[in-house]
Amino acid sequence: MKKIRRFLLKYLGLAALGFVLVCVVFLAGSKLWMMRDDSLARMTTSGPFTATAESLGKHALPSWFADAKFGIMLHWGPYSVPAFAPKGRTITESLAEDYDRAMTRNPYAEDYANAMKDPSSPTAVHHREHYGTAPYSDFARKFDAGLKKWDPKGWAAAFEEAGASYVVVTAKYADGYSMWPTSVRNPHAPDFHAKRDLLGELAKAVRARGMKFGVYYSGGVDWTFRREVMQTFGDYAYQPYGEDYRAYAVAQVRELIERYRPDILWNDVFWPTGEKRLFSLLADYYNTVPEGVVNDRWETVSFGRQLLGWKPVRKGFDVLLKTVLSDPESADRLSTSKDVVHSDFRTPEYKSHDTVQKKFWQQDRGIGGSFGLNRTETNADYASTEELLNELVNAAANNGALLLNLGPDGGEGAIVPEQSSRLKAMGAWMKANREALDGARPWNRSSTTTTDGMKVVFTRKADVLYLTVLGRPRGRIVLEDVALTGTATHLGSGGRAELSASDGGTGITSGALDGSHAPVFKIFPSGP
Repeated sequence: MKKIRRFLLKYLGLAALGFVLVCVVFLAGSKLWMMRDDSLARMTTSGPFTATAESLGKHALPSWFADAKFGIMLHWGPYSVPAFAPKGRTITESLAEDYDRAMTRNPYAEDYANAMKDPSSPTAVHHREHYGTAPYSDFARKFDAGLKKWDPKGWAAAFEEAGASYVVVTAKYADGYSMWPTSVRNPHAPDFHAKRDLLGELAKAVRARGMKFGVYYSGGVDWTFRREVMQTFGDYAYQPYGEDYRAYAVAQVRELIERYRPDILWNDVFWPTGEKRLFSLLADYYNTVPEGVVNDRWETVSFGRQLLGWKPVRKGFDVLLKTVLSDPESADRLSTSKDVVHSDFRTPEYKSHDTVQKKFWQQDRGIGGSFGLNRTETNADYASTEELLNELVNAAANNGALLLNLGPDGGEGAIVPEQSSRLKAMGAWMKANREALDGARPWNRSSTTTTDGMKVVFTRKADVLYLTVLGRPRGRIVLEDVALTGTATHLGSGGRAELSASDGGTGITSGALDGSHAPVFKIFPSGP
């Protein structure tokens, strides 16, 4: 018994010593990694903002962004040429149901360059049938050829007509193609960029019509720097990018800031440097564009994250995450980014809030299941105009906005009928009712329901209240649990409406309740 005890004590002691040594090595490695990364931080501007969280935290959300409730995002690049992805389930369903192959079988057509590397994926099968053994880079040449027909002024006119306040375009997606003639050469694909200044032309056209201009940048993923296929979420989010990519991404985003002065700087997935280098970049951005905003997808890299990038460690992470994500609700939470040290607004993906949020947020979603154009989607696969309008108004009522994505077709940039029809319908509604959204703020509650079950949401400007019925009411509605008094008009027609008390709620009678979707009433004064 004593021998067993001595044996256990000996090996438990060795195990404890080993654990301590691992912790010491990890902490030392982490410290050294961070010191090296921090030593590369540089600011290039002088101004009110410096490279600290405290300084960046003093950047107030500009009023133009808080006022703007509707924006357009464009996922446009070489992947717009094949425009293919398997449809039928969402990305969260893919992760929950087929985790080991989820990233090559998701519904995002913009992920074509990665998905085609898995020979058994639907994308690879489609590629062999239509393009044989052609490399992905061939699509860049076809994209470039189609640009002869691209009309940025026509885009800007359509977006203005839709009621958008700003436009965000992919400057570089994860496929690594830069949508401007960048002077920052990719060491693995030095000519993989647009020769025409697509960003500059679009920025000029958009701003000429009074809209703001923003750029999307895939800081967290670039397949030209990691060419192996990415199958799992661990593969996608925890690749061990080296200093070559970190320096490249920093230089490219700095070039975007200096050249285009984007009003919105929208990063995706994560940011490949440590905090000090990121804070230097963001401080330079604010000093250059004081009224600019940054989103919340700037989670920085650490030594621990780098370790997760190595395949043996990542395998263990994938086993754990696969178990967790077998629950669809857990998979669904991946669509909302972690809160980071600094951001101006949050970006839930295909998700919204039903309560007033303290921090401004922006739902980003496609009209269909993909951000880039997916030609396999039919009209039935696209959200209805009613659904999109409901998302827009609900966001405004809860201190948010809607960033609606379009996927243009090829280099020509045609907006397919299934998307343009919805854009036009939203524009018609916005023309009549925009007053209830732009410049509005949440009321003391965001919503109620009618006695027959329709949701009603509220926005306000000073003591003027706007209520939007998310349905198709006729003749009269009764709001539950909200007592309103004052003068009411139907916003679209200007016709008067009658308010009346009704069992602790409020009745609204109007000839304008003719079955049209989402009628808006303006009430002055706003009541309680």
